[in-house]
Amino acid sequence: MFIKRVGFLINPIAGMGGRVGLKGTDGLADKARALGAEPVAQQRAKQTVDELLRLLSGASSISCLSLQWLTCSGDMGETVLRSVGVSANALEIVHRIAGDPSAEDTRQAVQHFLKKQVDLIVFCGGDGTARDICSVAGFDVPILGIPSGVKMFSGVFGANPAHCAEIIYAFLQDRLTTAKADVLDLDEARYRAGEWKVQRYQVALTPFEPKHMQSAKTLIEDIDETAIKDGIAEFLLEQFRCDASMLVLLGAGSTVKSVGDRWGIEKTLLGIDAVVNGELIGRDLNEQQILELLGKFKTRKLVLSPIGAQGFVLGRGNLQLSHTVIRAIGSRNIIVIATPAKLARTPVLRFDTGDAALDRELAANGFIRVITGYRRRRLVKTML
Repeated sequence: MFIKRVGFLINPIAGMGGRVGLKGTDGLADKARALGAEPVAQQRAKQTVDELLRLLSGASSISCLSLQWLTCSGDMGETVLRSVGVSANALEIVHRIAGDPSAEDTRQAVQHFLKKQVDLIVFCGGDGTARDICSVAGFDVPILGIPSGVKMFSGVFGANPAHCAEIIYAFLQDRLTTAKADVLDLDEARYRAGEWKVQRYQVALTPFEPKHMQSAKTLIEDIDETAIKDGIAEFLLEQFRCDASMLVLLGAGSTVKSVGDRWGIEKTLLGIDAVVNGELIGRDLNEQQILELLGKFKTRKLVLSPIGAQGFVLGRGNLQLSHTVIRAIGSRNIIVIATPAKLARTPVLRFDTGDAALDRELAANGFIRVITGYRRRRLVKTML
């Protein structure tokens, strides 16, 4: 018989602000309740544990496994675990709640989990809860989030409660390794004021199961297209800010224009524009003008977005970017951006520069890494 220890906690107010239009519940739980919001986290946590116990009950191959649950009192875990039939012998209350649960209660619970050497921390909440957990756990123990918050940008969440159960089940069987994942969070106050500001706060370890972990496709259901484009723009700005002498060429199309808009630049919709250190130095450039600029700057980047459905990155609507220009820029300096919605209808990416050898070079790997959101990338198939 061998024992696996799971630290389990719930943020009882996570997700309450979503349906009543608060864009989050941080500091607004009372307002959410006043607007008629009801708790959702306990139900989603219960669904996960129910499914996990069902999987475990039918698994003769791990009959020698003893699962020990460590949790908090009341609504932060104990109530749900008892409701699904976890026995008293398999349940240990490591932190008792006095009054309404708080972020400090979460942090204290994680400290107890670490002292007890849990194998995995499972939590039900959103990005704020993930941040609180990681601020204590670091890389000492992997974490897995049951999605319940209004904001879930982090890469530590399963796609849904059932998938979370399957991930936990596989992890307990030692069938999964761990991987590093970004813990992100959106500034709710600024978001409510119309400003997009999402940041990476920590990096966490999480069970690696790509089929069942949250992806950009999941996020598109919760975030509008404008917000995703804002996230792409913020991510690019972070990368370019470190080199004030870099020439950034912004390609044509509405997706790239949204980057310029986010940066406060009067970018043309259908032209190629040049930016250095946040300032527009050239608009609607032709091939020759681009080549002249390339001769003045040692470091350069080209930001492009494919044509939806067709998938052409080069050769349609941006002929100013000739094969001569592309060779001068260098294929490694090309950055492709697209929203998940665009990629959903654009299964492959194509090139038609007029130089067959260059086209083959650009598509040589069979895939291109596309930025699809703030600190989110996806490999997309290429085709000539």
